[in-house]
Amino acid sequence: MSARTMRALRVFSAVVLGLAVLALVFPGLAGAVGGNPQTTLEPKSAVATMIDGLLDNIVIWCVVIFVIVEGALIVTVFRFRRRPGGPAPRPIHGNTTLEIAWTIIPAIILAFIAVPTVQTIFKVAAVPKDALQVRVVGHQWWWEFNYPTLGITTANELHVPAGRNIALELESMDVIHSFWIPAFAGKRDVIPGRKNHMWFATGAEGTFPGQCAEYCGTSHANMMFKVVSQPQAEFDAWTAQQKAPVPVPDSTTLAARGLAIYRTGLCVACHQIDGVSFGVVGPSLNKVATRTTIASGIYPNDPEHLKAWIKNAPAKKPGSLMPNMNLSDADVEALVAFLETRR
Repeated sequence: MSARTMRALRVFSAVVLGLAVLALVFPGLAGAVGGNPQTTLEPKSAVATMIDGLLDNIVIWCVVIFVIVEGALIVTVFRFRRRPGGPAPRPIHGNTTLEIAWTIIPAIILAFIAVPTVQTIFKVAAVPKDALQVRVVGHQWWWEFNYPTLGITTANELHVPAGRNIALELESMDVIHSFWIPAFAGKRDVIPGRKNHMWFATGAEGTFPGQCAEYCGTSHANMMFKVVSQPQAEFDAWTAQQKAPVPVPDSTTLAARGLAIYRTGLCVACHQIDGVSFGVVGPSLNKVATRTTIASGIYPNDPEHLKAWIKNAPAKKPGSLMPNMNLSDADVEALVAFLETRR
């Protein structure tokens, strides 16, 4: 083999090795700079850690296979190429040893991938019996969270106690959705007429984003939610706040006028508030003032954004099923004052 050929072979080998190293290192660098809050490469729960470990195992095998196959291909191309003025490469019509080898070796590699994959599937599917139960219902385009043992229903913000197993029962009221909490668990389809299950447990505290991961219509990209992982004491305080009764606004206040507008308008047909309305089409507004966002996480929950949302929801969120109720500015002000008391 000529010196020129050797140099070219070394360059190609360096490129292949460099690509392999980047495939292993780049995800870690991306996580280190905190690029994407929805990354799955920084697992925060036991389930996410198992899935991430399985991914690492598969990536390592893929890189090893890539390096070996591409290296062998480059060596073959240079070693057995037709040289100027030389004879054509001698064709090989078969080699029993090679054919047996490249049949057995992939089978062995697949076994090393399949065994941990199946083990991980069974571990992820085994919902712990002592878990806190939460019923998750997908709607176009928002999420309902119901805690059957606590008697609480809320929307778009899933509060959980850190360090405790959480079991989710998933179903849909309309079309197929996909429930995804990147930091805590993998994706799980949410299907009409069928109940799916998933679970997670995390020691991490904080607020973590979630997303519908199955195209479900106009506002699929806006079908977001948050998971609020908090110490047990803070979760207990949140639970007590959600279950505590809210006093009726004084008849002389703007909030009382807002309550009257709520009772006589279209709101009662879609939304639920204890002792006021029993709607099931839209999110419960029982303790809406305790949530940090509205419109499934698009806007902060403050008076100005709430006014704009009530005034014309379809203009703020494409495809919103909440109609433009053509309310006056004064009526909107009163409704916002009433909803601000729901805490």
